[in-house]
Amino acid sequence: MRPRLSSLPILCFSFLLTWLAASATYAHGFAGKRFFPATLAIDDPAVSDEADMLFSQSWEPDASDPTSIRGMDFEFAKRITPRFGLSVGETWLHLSPARGPGASGFDNLALGAKYLLDVNPAAESIYSIGLDVDTANTGGRGIGADTFSTVTPSLFFGKGFGGLDGHPLLRPLALTGAIGVSYPSNRTQADQFNWGFTLQYNLNYLQSFVKDEGFGNTVNHLIPIVEFPLQTCLDHGCSGQTTGSINPGVIWFSNWGQLAFEATIPVNHRSGSRVGFLLQLHFYLDDVFPHSIGKPIME
Repeated sequence: MRPRLSSLPILCFSFLLTWLAASATYAHGFAGKRFFPATLAIDDPAVSDEADMLFSQSWEPDASDPTSIRGMDFEFAKRITPRFGLSVGETWLHLSPARGPGASGFDNLALGAKYLLDVNPAAESIYSIGLDVDTANTGGRGIGADTFSTVTPSLFFGKGFGGLDGHPLLRPLALTGAIGVSYPSNRTQADQFNWGFTLQYNLNYLQSFVKDEGFGNTVNHLIPIVEFPLQTCLDHGCSGQTTGSINPGVIWFSNWGQLAFEATIPVNHRSGSRVGFLLQLHFYLDDVFPHSIGKPIME
């Protein structure tokens, strides 16, 4: 039987959404008229100053009594130049097995770098490259933090469909995605091909550039979204095996940041059998503090 989602995160999300609904609409991550929000499961292609908190609920796959995993992710990203930024992230985990004692602790420290390759306003497109490093022995052994480092170079992209003049209701659509390969320093571990994409429908784009449907202020700030974060094993006996999830949800954005919620539905038995969720609170530091901490260190 699938578990019911905890009601507390949903209530908190609803309260914050109502309280902040009057905020003005402005945010970072633009390519012309197209705004690309900070997605939850797949990193977006923008290089920005931002702070992110992500709450999650999931279960370990392939077990008759899966261990419940609750997580709190914290990430801070800072632009060094307008095109180049660095990030640091940490995750706190609480593991609750069906039998036996639980465990809590921090996972390994995550470091990242991203460079913006190109932004084409007319085509509503954006491309960037990045490098992420999960550092060995910086997390707790009790929650299973790796004793080896993992390096992941990636390519990120975003494309809006505002040029589909013959299909006006499709113009608010956008596609973003990322592809990369994870290389663990322990060569007894398998390399992984990370790939995924998102489909987004920006109701603010619909209102502003296609047709004013008369939506209220709250609805006007919504972006319904589906993410597809996937991973395929490349070697060590699991070659070709894919795991991941389908994440339907919604993002609400404003001038200060965004709130978002997604369900996480396993794509196959290997990925698990229970539905989890992601809940995000994200701050656009480059928009809130454009002349101080949200400003690139070097112009």
